[in-house]
Amino acid sequence: MTLYPVSEKKVLALRQKMEKLGLRESDFEETFVRSPGAGGQNVNKVSSCVALRHRPTGLEVKCRRERSQALNRYLARRILVEKIETLFLGKASEERRRIEKIRRQKRKRSRRAKEKMLEEKHRRSEKKIWRGKVRED
Repeated sequence: MTLYPVSEKKVLALRQKMEKLGLRESDFEETFVRSPGAGGQNVNKVSSCVALRHRPTGLEVKCRRERSQALNRYLARRILVEKIETLFLGKASEERRRIEKIRRQKRKRSRRAKEKMLEEKHRRSEKKIWRGKVRED
């Protein structure tokens, strides 16, 4: 029996990650508030937004992605565990590697690389021009 409306496999993976980092459920302080935004009567009546705080580190997360409080509880835990992992493991964490990859992709190109890329674009546009319809005069 799971507390969250997600598969046992996902809940187990989250628990294993928490154990690996040395996190206990008692370290978390959980509060529920009403979610702002769209959702109609459900949002106005039910406190589906989950605010989760890790007491030892002071990290805090709010999750209001879904209309279901139970699902938001799971998602908030997952997000908070990822943040704590990033804090503890630093460069070795998955999140840090993902951010570094994006940073490398967005890095300014060297002048030579930029010229090469623009040259290729120019060649391609020339090719496309020649593919145009043939006009008969």
